[in-house]
Amino acid sequence: MPVSCRERFNREEVWYTDIDAGVFDCDVMISVGGDGTILKCARYASRYNKKLLGINCGRLGFMATLEREELSLLNRLTSGDYRVDERMMLSARVISEDGAENVLTALNEAVISSGYGSGIRDFTVLADGLTVSSLRADGLIFSTPTGASAYSLSAGGPLIEPSLDCIEFTQICPHSLFARTMLFSPEKMIEVRFKAEKSVKAALSVDGRPPVSLSESDKLFISRSEQRLRLIDIRGGSYFSAINHKLMQPVKQNDSL
Repeated sequence: MPVSCRERFNREEVWYTDIDAGVFDCDVMISVGGDGTILKCARYASRYNKKLLGINCGRLGFMATLEREELSLLNRLTSGDYRVDERMMLSARVISEDGAENVLTALNEAVISSGYGSGIRDFTVLADGLTVSSLRADGLIFSTPTGASAYSLSAGGPLIEPSLDCIEFTQICPHSLFARTMLFSPEKMIEVRFKAEKSVKAALSVDGRPPVSLSESDKLFISRSEQRLRLIDIRGGSYFSAINHKLMQPVKQNDSL
């Protein structure tokens, strides 16, 4: 358990360690929570090439392959009776005017939109240096097949089987009657440029993390990451089961809401 949790769970039988050291030494990571927790754990699991198992204790838990009432299946971790799905990840690279680079890795998506207030922008999207689209919109979503069931789906994008490798491009509230989602091959290097009024800011948000402010002079490149996530599926067929039970049926609201 991370050292930061020591004060909340002050028990002698719990082993505390720096999270990087703990992940480096482990065989398998287990995420207990919802999809947000899995996204946080995926950053470390992919960095050290560790397998990740998600146990859903949240509301949707689309990426989790075990529910809280199925904990008896955990013994399959020791017997090896499970499958491992490899998931593609994205690299979002920001190069500032002074040449400084900031590289962020995403399991779900990289979103370019307004980090502060609202306002429409003019975007240009290039693939391998060739202009693909010039558009006006509130923002852009570049997602992996895993992230196709997240923000991109809500913005009108299709579901994509997560075993595929591709980059999905979906527009957020485009000022157009003919906007459609596009799929790029994973080998493409995508560049994003934007223009806006001085009062309209832009920001890059990766997997729901705090946004990185962008200026018009920044260069933003989206590509397939060298890192991949190895996600444990204990029951098998969890992705299609999740579509049937969690996306195709109405989500029941929490009684406390």
